[in-house]
Amino acid sequence: MKKTYKIDVDCANCANKMEEAAKNTAGVADATVNFMALKMNVEFEEGVDVKAVMEEVLENCKKVEDDCEIFL
Repeated sequence: MKKTYKIDVDCANCANKMEEAAKNTAGVADATVNFMALKMNVEFEEGVDVKAVMEEVLENCKKVEDDCEIFL
């Protein structure tokens, strides 16, 4: 399953950090961040709780870029 989320991030480097944090989250098969469009595309592993995984993604992104936001 794939979903797209609106994000708020200040710079392209920060967006790259968010992308890596998302990719390293359990339950995420793949993730891409488009800084210009301020969007994050997330592909989830089969059978995961999407809401719980995205809360974990947000937590992991906040660790690397504390002023970022993902609108869940």
